[in-house]
Amino acid sequence: MTQGERVNEVRKKAQLTMDQFGERLGVTKTAISYVVNGKRNLTEQMLKSICREFSVDEEWLRTGDGDMSQKLSEEEEVASLVSNLLEDGRDNPFFGIILEIVQTYNELSPASQKVLQEAGKKLVENLSKKKEG
Repeated sequence: MTQGERVNEVRKKAQLTMDQFGERLGVTKTAISYVVNGKRNLTEQMLKSICREFSVDEEWLRTGDGDMSQKLSEEEEVASLVSNLLEDGRDNPFFGIILEIVQTYNELSPASQKVLQEAGKKLVENLSKKKEG
């Protein structure tokens, strides 16, 4: 599989048109088309942007070795999920909810934040027990 074919596979997996894919990367549909069709090579900047924007493994995109999906740490995965959720900004109904949660948490005293963190940990433990049982 060529590098252009791998780029096209990323685009299709994201269910985006060439226009939408290019927009997410800050390039035109024509630039994407040239890469996909092998008329131009990926620039280093575009390669890095694809990997960052779509959580693609850089080695896979460069050479085809390994898996398409980048292995993310738990923190990176959560950050990516929240970022995707907030992508549409204020047009997304979750934007206001998440913003209020974060602002409210930041207004709490450190002691209250700690209590909330402990309650969250306990909730996760209880959910895990129910899942196992």
